[in-house]
Amino acid sequence: MVFEPSICNLRCHDIKNVQGVACFHVRPHPEDGWSPKSAAGTRLVPIHSQLIQAGIMGFLKPSQHFLFPDLPTSSEGVRSAAFGQAFSKLKTKLDLPAEITFDSFRHTVFTKLRNQNASFRELWIDKVLGHEASHRSQGTMNYTSSIDVQNLKSVIEALEFPTFQLDIPES
Repeated sequence: MVFEPSICNLRCHDIKNVQGVACFHVRPHPEDGWSPKSAAGTRLVPIHSQLIQAGIMGFLKPSQHFLFPDLPTSSEGVRSAAFGQAFSKLKTKLDLPAEITFDSFRHTVFTKLRNQNASFRELWIDKVLGHEASHRSQGTMNYTSSIDVQNLKSVIEALEFPTFQLDIPES
């Protein structure tokens, strides 16, 4: 199995409507040899309303396999290789330290959510981000799959990006 960022491997059929909430369904795709790094990586991630308003659903095309079909696949079968290289070039151009990786975004989101004055539980943050639950009680291990998607949506919507803009080219 090849491990790489989940976003690069989303299929159009990985967009699901669950309890009236549009979600990315991050899950293994054994037919392509791709799987999240851990069991916690298999999850539903509600799509932020700003992404929906910006037109992310316009990426869905009935005849297309991957949500982002223009990502090239390396000779090793990795869809994120060119994406990672582009990120590294941008990072260098912006003079960011070498320790900053694409996964740093997840860590930043985790920190931002933990520091907010909100009523959601850390367990919900872990579920959204695909982290192993930091609380290992029997209840945590048995009931994380039953977290209501509305609670996960509240976590996603707590993230604010006032300058976010997504320019989707016309096809």
